Amino acid sequence: MSNYKTVFFTLGILLVILGVAMLIPVIFQLFYKEFNSTFIISSIITVIFGILFFLSNIDHQKTINTQQAFLLTALSWISIAIFGSIPFIFSELKLSVTDAFFESMSGITTTGSTIISNIETTPKAILIWRAMLQWLGGIGIILMAITLMPIMNIGGMQLLKISGNDTSEKILPKSKQISLRLIIIYLVLTFSCALFYKISGMNYFDSLSHAMTTISTGGFSNYDQSIGYFNNPKIETVSIIFILLGSIPFISYIKFISGNKKIIFNDEQIKLFFKMIVISVFILFVYLAIVNQNIFEISVRSIIFNVVSILTGTGYVTKEFDQWGNFPLIFFLILMFIGGCAGSTTCGIKIFRVHILYYFVKNQLLKVIYPRAIINLRYNNSNVDDKLIASIVSFVYLYILIFFVLASLLTLTGLDFTTSISGAASSLSNVGPGLGSEIGPNSNYSNLPEQSKWLLSLGMIMGRLEIFAILIVFLPSFWRK
Repeated sequence: MSNYKTVFFTLGILLVILGVAMLIPVIFQLFYKEFNSTFIISSIITVIFGILFFLSNIDHQKTINTQQAFLLTALSWISIAIFGSIPFIFSELKLSVTDAFFESMSGITTTGSTIISNIETTPKAILIWRAMLQWLGGIGIILMAITLMPIMNIGGMQLLKISGNDTSEKILPKSKQISLRLIIIYLVLTFSCALFYKISGMNYFDSLSHAMTTISTGGFSNYDQSIGYFNNPKIETVSIIFILLGSIPFISYIKFISGNKKIIFNDEQIKLFFKMIVISVFILFVYLAIVNQNIFEISVRSIIFNVVSILTGTGYVTKEFDQWGNFPLIFFLILMFIGGCAGSTTCGIKIFRVHILYYFVKNQLLKVIYPRAIINLRYNNSNVDDKLIASIVSFVYLYILIFFVLASLLTLTGLDFTTSISGAASSLSNVGPGLGSEIGPNSNYSNLPEQSKWLLSLGMIMGRLEIFAILIVFLPSFWRK
């Protein structure tokens, strides 16, 4: 176990940070006169475990290899989900261990699925804790890679690749500089979002909590009806804008600040991301216009909002889109799978993988027509090597395979076909709402069997860590020295 001292030392630090963060909801308890010992007890427990991990491994070697980096990634997210569930267990909601873990995992993976009914009556401290989990989870893996890995004498960018956030180029000379800029960007976006929400009509509490879940593309809301509760075009517009800002690769912001002012217009992934939104809105508008036969009854605002929300994995809803017909359901299911940009707070397969896979298939077809031709695959003006293509093909294959396995297992727990399919898709793609009456846009996951919730929790973390970081730790060869 001595080989893993650095892993558990780092886990200790993360748990101490998490435990201290649990004291923030206490402020809201005092302000809203809802004080109880929930978060203080949770904080003490978490900090004690963190200190024990920290002190028992203080003699670590301060170095980490690739194997340990994978293990650290997996254990970090699982540990935060476990200890993040403690406030839910001790709160007046009195959630079961299963429900509490599900809610916590949904938060830290920015999925947005919830088991809490009548959210409006939920204590403010719990609501802010849900938002904090998503806020931390949104960019947490990137920050961990950049801030912790250099301390351990390994490039932070390596873990960025492990967690699936696509970038290996050194934007700035030191990873700490990148980290600092990312933190500042994330904070500026969060508080800017909160400010515009307040200006648009939200109260201070709603604006802050929704800002955290918007930038993280998490989708937790303080209301059962989600953003639709407000029925406010200004709020929906602000939400769309900042969801999009959270969906752009954060490295692009650093490049922009560093002088590359055309990055937004030159990056193929970003361009395709916005093209997909425009095309998706157009397709759904045409379909609904044909079905409804009355173009004036169609809410373009609702179409745009739900397309952006589903594609980015945010999961906010304004209307029950599952009542639009069968075609939109299939269409949204496809958008769930695709996801947003790599290196952002979004999840899913990621647009850059879909894009490169498209180029690969296109090149294969051209080689059939021109067998002697030498056709190089290029992306963002760079050649794509065979290793990256193999990695993408493997990832997409595993993604689809795990989706079908997860959906099949969900049916064995007693769920119907629609709930199983959409539940597997929404958890693996970290979207939140599923389809159908059980877990649809304005429903929740509270009535699902416990076995289903554990399976969905597994899907959430596999989707968030992009499969490889979880599956690899189960390989016997992974543990061989």
